[in-house]
Amino acid sequence: MIATLSASSTTVVLVGAVFLASAVEMVEALTIVLAVGYVRGWKSALEGVGLALLALATLVGAFGPALVHVPLSALRIVVGSILLIFGMQWLRKAMLRSSGRKAKHDEDAIYRATVAELEALGESARRDQVAFVVAFKGVFLEGMEIVITVLTLGTSAHRLALAVIVSAIAVVVVGVVGLIVAKQLSNVPENAMKMTVGVMLVSYGTFWTGEGLHVHWPGGDTALLALVVLYGLVAGVTVRVLRVAYDVAQDMALE
Repeated sequence: MIATLSASSTTVVLVGAVFLASAVEMVEALTIVLAVGYVRGWKSALEGVGLALLALATLVGAFGPALVHVPLSALRIVVGSILLIFGMQWLRKAMLRSSGRKAKHDEDAIYRATVAELEALGESARRDQVAFVVAFKGVFLEGMEIVITVLTLGTSAHRLALAVIVSAIAVVVVGVVGLIVAKQLSNVPENAMKMTVGVMLVSYGTFWTGEGLHVHWPGGDTALLALVVLYGLVAGVTVRVLRVAYDVAQDMALE
């Protein structure tokens, strides 16, 4: 019974983290591609997308299987450290945005800025190198973050196939919805998603680093849910404190 509950806890956190992380990165990539296609033309933009996907597939094929041969303890320490770094970055930005100390990520504003920048570059005669490069860069960089998340979380939890499937579902769902609503991607509560992903990645990072160092977590894998709750509470309190401090600073500046 306890073993089943522990396995379920790990699976729930894994699915949630992979889905949300993949969805956030897909929103950002899709925003760039839509802007490029709209302004510079779809042919070169889609060529850039295609090459980026090919490059990502090549990297996964070349380095993905190598993770299987890494000793489990060393893998968990490395993966845990990576997840802690990524998670803290996501969590820091999300908390600053929620507290008002940093502007929220506005996909509509990013779309408009990208459109204005591309229009200012003027027309291109044959293949549009600008559209190709911008689309390639956007898809490749955001795709790399998805790949890293899927490989690290999936391999560490011995659920790589599940992580790949969940990520693919997230990418398809965001892609379909994004194409339907076009530029209305700002309606996606991205900061809340990033806050959740940050909490999950930090929780997973702490858990797997501890596992690699042979820490015996109380309750086994169930401790992962406790870490999620703990980091979630810490993030919530931190946002509240930062918001109050920001409001006080604003009031003092007005006096």
